[in-house]
Amino acid sequence: MFKSGFVTILGRPNVGKSTLSNYLLGEKLSIVSNKPQTTRNNINAILNGEDYQIIFVDTPGIHKPRHKLGEYMVKSASDSIKDVDLILFLSTPDDIIGKGDEFILNQFRDVKVPVFFVLNKIDENTQERIAKTLKNFSEYFNFAEIVPISAMKGKNVETLLDLMVKYLPEGPKYYPDDIITDQQERFIVTEIIREKSLRLLNEEVPHGIAVEIVLMKKNEKDNYEIEANIFCEKDSHKGIIIGKSGTMLKKITSYAKEDIEKFFDTKVKLKIWVKVKKEWRDNLITLNDLGYK
Repeated sequence: MFKSGFVTILGRPNVGKSTLSNYLLGEKLSIVSNKPQTTRNNINAILNGEDYQIIFVDTPGIHKPRHKLGEYMVKSASDSIKDVDLILFLSTPDDIIGKGDEFILNQFRDVKVPVFFVLNKIDENTQERIAKTLKNFSEYFNFAEIVPISAMKGKNVETLLDLMVKYLPEGPKYYPDDIITDQQERFIVTEIIREKSLRLLNEEVPHGIAVEIVLMKKNEKDNYEIEANIFCEKDSHKGIIIGKSGTMLKKITSYAKEDIEKFFDTKVKLKIWVKVKKEWRDNLITLNDLGYK
């Protein structure tokens, strides 16, 4: 009996959604950062087993939007509840259920599919706090399964995977075995560049940046030549991104190049420019051009 289905991963920003999907797939498909709201698009990642295929929909965190980009991110996450076979709701240990978690869980009240409560980051908390969190959430919502995990260390993730397969319906193989994501290669490259920026830049800059691929082609040696723009909202941010004597931009380019070469398994020539596009997060035309449709 072959099982297949779509699983959406939902939760507040920065609870480990991308870390979990990346661990399960063994591929760095989603941005992982210690800064919230790093995932901006639903990323379909495919996990193949001998008798199953799971298509993970890794979503932006649900949060109160402050601009049109934020509105896009929240709508994108909420829409992912539709037409899936299983919902993984992720949270982290706390003494109370916060309003953000309540808001998300209340959206699941009328869904017809199983909802798992996945309590992440158990390696960073006491047993008492973990037990209190599990009790609070089990009393608040009728979950199909409750699974405490550490996505970073992989603790109990195999147990979670086994339960997911158990709840999936019988179905076809939607994608060939050698496909790990349905996202275009250009999108993956932009996300890699954006991740390196998020990791290296100061707090006030990262969420005001976007990445655009200007050129991506293979040369006669079958290696990639890629040119990209990093857009920021302020002239002062441009200076921070470039850094003194271009040191920061060189570092972003070097780190991004390394991951892109791993992704394509070939040599890559990467050039990145920094441009100011003021208030781009509230410009519908710019958002559309950058793929936030």
